[in-house]
Amino acid sequence: MSGRWLERYRAGRRDQVWHELRQLGDTVHERPDVAGEARLVCDEMARRARHNVDLVVARLTAAGYRFHTNDDEQTPVPAHVPPTPAAGEQADWLVARFGAVPLTLLSWVRHVGDVWLVGTHPSWPVSASADPLVVEVEGSRYPEAPSIRGYFDDEWERRPDDGRLFVLPVAPDRLHKDNVSGGPPYGFVLPDGCVDGLFVGETTMPFVAYLNTVFRHGGFPSPTSSPEQWRVRRDLAADLLPL
Repeated sequence: MSGRWLERYRAGRRDQVWHELRQLGDTVHERPDVAGEARLVCDEMARRARHNVDLVVARLTAAGYRFHTNDDEQTPVPAHVPPTPAAGEQADWLVARFGAVPLTLLSWVRHVGDVWLVGTHPSWPVSASADPLVVEVEGSRYPEAPSIRGYFDDEWERRPDDGRLFVLPVAPDRLHKDNVSGGPPYGFVLPDGCVDGLFVGETTMPFVAYLNTVFRHGGFPSPTSSPEQWRVRRDLAADLLPL
């Protein structure tokens, strides 16, 4: 078992590997050797995602993109805050608090960090309407605010008691990113002990499938409406790594 999934993943057989890992469901934790190999694949995925995030942020910065809050003030904010030394502790806390957390999310916390691509492109003034990538789980962009754990705790305590699934909120929805009143936040269905969990966004899909869709479109997955917008996304997506 050791090395089999990771070697095949690195060799480009990613879709097959993810299919097999998802077929395990939450039984992945019943065998330490299987869980360990699955974590290696998730960590490799996260390192590739980190490469993509770094490249997209660098390209946007070079183009004069303004990363800012999704409100009228448009306060400048960092686009990417890498994992802090406390990222591993945050991942452990998530598991302790919610009982089971997908391995792909834990690898993202430990290896990618918090990402906020909301902003304005000089050649694409309505770029914030294209659902830019946001995933914030450590909360390190808010050093002066209360811990993001308190926010997650409050949401957990207010979870529905009518059988609906709890969604851990990690991003504004598409409309709120564009400073328009919208729906509930995007996030992860929890508890979930599978390798790759469900990400609830415009649609619900496995987290890795969502990320691949986002990176295929340069970080801005909503449809574009002009040749200039298409060109910007094409240039952002060039040579990004599939996950």
